[in-house]
Amino acid sequence: MTRLTGGALRVTVFIGENDTWHHKPLYSEIVHRAHAAGLAGASVFRGIEGFGASSLIHTSRLLSMSEDLPVAVVIVDTEERVRAFLPQLDELVHEGLVILDDCEVIRYVGRGDEPGAPATKGRKRS
Repeated sequence: MTRLTGGALRVTVFIGENDTWHHKPLYSEIVHRAHAAGLAGASVFRGIEGFGASSLIHTSRLLSMSEDLPVAVVIVDTEERVRAFLPQLDELVHEGLVILDDCEVIRYVGRGDEPGAPATKGRKRS
């Protein structure tokens, strides 16, 4: 299990929810590759409205325009590990925005990691 506290690097990838990689959602491919690379974690957030380089506004408010909403994939780990992962993002992200931010991890604890905490069913053990 990855232990992470103190200085870290956050990479955020802004893409559309309809973006794909080999007929699979691009956000899912990014998460699975981050997992395979042993990164500390990744989360996907679906936006309700936004626009990017194309200047097309995508929104969930209008039924006819509720397609291809913005998605943000956020990954946090050490600077070394995140920077080692960037070539994979270069391969995957053809349209979108990738940003890096310095951040500080205050607490990073998984389920069942604390003394007395119950183990989660189906939890992968190292």
